[in-house]
Amino acid sequence: MDMSDKRFKRLRRLLFGGPLATAGFSFIELMVVIVILGILAAYIAPKFMGRTDDAKVTEVKIQIQSFETALKMYKFDNGFYPSTGQGLSALVSQPGSEPSPRKWRQGGYLKKPKIPTDAWGNEYIYASPGMGGPFDIVSRGADGTSGGDGFDKDISNWDVD
Repeated sequence: MDMSDKRFKRLRRLLFGGPLATAGFSFIELMVVIVILGILAAYIAPKFMGRTDDAKVTEVKIQIQSFETALKMYKFDNGFYPSTGQGLSALVSQPGSEPSPRKWRQGGYLKKPKIPTDAWGNEYIYASPGMGGPFDIVSRGADGTSGGDGFDKDISNWDVD
């Protein structure tokens, strides 16, 4: 029997048949571990939970930038932006009202054939001409109403970097 066989037998005896096979954790030890894990979870979880609203704001800003790009492509093809009445839906389906687009791109101007809602499930507000430029795109924030502070604050295309 060589040295590696002895090591293997010793390891096997320790894991399956030696003193470790009958050893275990007491109820007190398990409770201490559970309490420690609970304390860590209570300390760490709020730090991650607060980040979801930050992620939603970032998502809205990215969507607004995507709309801006699509609207610029729409204008490049047709010479004008969709009217307020046509709205953002002009980016996914050809408008039937005036002003009628001359060279509307088959398949639309967005990757998906549907205008997404903002991160809180609210519709985006579109106006052309806008107060901040040729068009305005606005998300009303977490509360879905005009104005607000923090995560309830409106997010618009003229605020997005």
